[in-house]
Amino acid sequence: MKKDKYFLTCERYYIFEFLIMAAGMMGAYTYIIRGGVFSNAQTANIMMMAIGFGKGEGLKGAYYLIPAGAYILGTVFSELLPKKVRKTGILRWDTLLIGFELLVLIIVGLIPTRVPNQVVQIMISFICAMQYNTFRQAQGINMATTFVTNHVRQVGVSIANILKHRDDMEAREKGKRHLFMLIMFFLGALILAALCPILQEKAIWLAVLPMGFCFSMLLHADLTDEKDLLENVPGGH
Repeated sequence: MKKDKYFLTCERYYIFEFLIMAAGMMGAYTYIIRGGVFSNAQTANIMMMAIGFGKGEGLKGAYYLIPAGAYILGTVFSELLPKKVRKTGILRWDTLLIGFELLVLIIVGLIPTRVPNQVVQIMISFICAMQYNTFRQAQGINMATTFVTNHVRQVGVSIANILKHRDDMEAREKGKRHLFMLIMFFLGALILAALCPILQEKAIWLAVLPMGFCFSMLLHADLTDEKDLLENVPGGH
């Protein structure tokens, strides 16, 4: 990690931390309110699909193709759109994406629970895939903003490195950053789990708070300090 390197706002730690908090909220929301799937990531859904097919319950297995397919589609879009957005020279793709996610979350909160869950699953899986594929590195450290498996692993790696080399400051810094990502994800999921029974479909609007903060910071950077850096590509791309 080069401390003297300038990192774009979309690469800053605090942006990643608030994004993963929102992802924890989205995962808890779709699991509790919208059909028992984790739309923020797909490992559990693929597992449930395999279990369904393996038990001869084809319809149950096929059900999980919906969020997984939406996730793939979101990834495709997030690969194709950034270059076109950069050519406009108005805002960064990262900023527009978070603005789009905000709009989707507001709409989701307006969809009654009587509407088939697949509608919301597709919407949230789609935006989570785009977010995961867009925000890849936080100040030079590879990070995911929609799930925590790698963060758990990296905390363990950092602990091992610290035990081997107690003066390894880089390992301490990485471990701290990954641990904080875990905590933010946990807090997001915890808050939604507690409030979903009360707020029902509108509980997802709580995720608008961390996402809205990120959008405001990204938009401000695009229009002021980083106006001349709109064509710069974030780390990891």
